[in-house]
Amino acid sequence: MLRLAIQSKGRLNEKSIQLLSDAGIAVDEAARKFLTPASNFPVEVLMLRDDDIPQAVATGAADLGIVGYNEVLEKDMDVKVIMKLGFGGCRLSLAVPQNSGYDNPSWFDGKTVATSYPNILRKHFQALGIHADIRTIAGSVEIAPTVGMGDAIFDIVSSGATLVTNGLKEVERVVESEAVLISSGRLSKENQKILEQIEFRFSSIKGSRGKRYLLMNIPNGKIEEAISIVPAMRSPTVLPLAQEGWSSLHSVVDADVLWDRIEKLKKIGAEGILVLSVEKLVL
Repeated sequence: MLRLAIQSKGRLNEKSIQLLSDAGIAVDEAARKFLTPASNFPVEVLMLRDDDIPQAVATGAADLGIVGYNEVLEKDMDVKVIMKLGFGGCRLSLAVPQNSGYDNPSWFDGKTVATSYPNILRKHFQALGIHADIRTIAGSVEIAPTVGMGDAIFDIVSSGATLVTNGLKEVERVVESEAVLISSGRLSKENQKILEQIEFRFSSIKGSRGKRYLLMNIPNGKIEEAISIVPAMRSPTVLPLAQEGWSSLHSVVDADVLWDRIEKLKKIGAEGILVLSVEKLVL
């Protein structure tokens, strides 16, 4: 049985459980056990702190892990990123007080910077030739300048609202992060096959995000024009209707261009346009 480590609580826990559920891997989250086997798939889920997951995978306590890429970089363990998962997006950024007079990265020379990610920050400053005092603190990094624990901070940023609340401004994005699936790269043949199944299912789910399935009736004379508007992944499906001169056209489009495509289809005579969510996309 393959062991998968996920965050026990926090921003990635619910989405990791949902991803497993969408992949048909049933885990009883209500049990809230340290180690919980799936009821229908050869996987057991190990609940850990996010910053312990890279080490658990590197040492073999877990075969796989779902964790933020920022933790992978910070812990610098011997693990392999198998795939990006498309959720939990954030960034690690440098932020300074609004009235700091910051103008370029050399501002940090000789300053004290508070962070929970000292290793990433140290490498970044070394690459820039900046000499700063990096002060490691476990939490509430954003209040460090206010209480005199640092001149600036290096921390996770999502919307930036927390920075504004604490009188800070983001001045440099250092790392873009999201949830990733990691492995030690030392799986048995049996567990490697299970990993391949998981990759296939996760890829199908990831590929369906932001997609919509379109069905419409279209005059036969406008089929080629409609295909140019919604070309689909390989080619749209076109089926003749009982009414002579008309066909049904089926295609998949990105959600962010959905309304633009619908308006163009309407202009060329498409009717009865039906939009459906795409739950899985198997390529």
